[in-house]
Amino acid sequence: MTMKQRRIHAIIHVATVAAGGVGAGLAKLPGSDMPVLCVLQQAMIIAIGHEYGCELAKTDAKHLLLTFPAGYGGKALSGVLIGWLPGFGSLIRASTAMVITESIGWTANAYFANNDTST
Repeated sequence: MTMKQRRIHAIIHVATVAAGGVGAGLAKLPGSDMPVLCVLQQAMIIAIGHEYGCELAKTDAKHLLLTFPAGYGGKALSGVLIGWLPGFGSLIRASTAMVITESIGWTANAYFANNDTST
């Protein structure tokens, strides 16, 4: 594994763990985690792009985030159906936030790798 791959793995996994904390911490307030998760995921996309030599503005990362199929509908549905359950709801929302963030990270990595012209 190259050093760039290690840094990308670290970026994705740190963002994923942070997303889990946000999902669990804000589970009691439906929808309150979405703005925080979006900012976190945008920062992750910008950091991954930086590893490929692509400097993105926040708006560019936001546009990419909206094009990556990450299952926000599933996150919203899980929040409505079970997010209010004490303990269990927090676990489900944290897990969902982590899976979606991980998915976005690897999708961003594939996107930048496929468009990498530096090699």
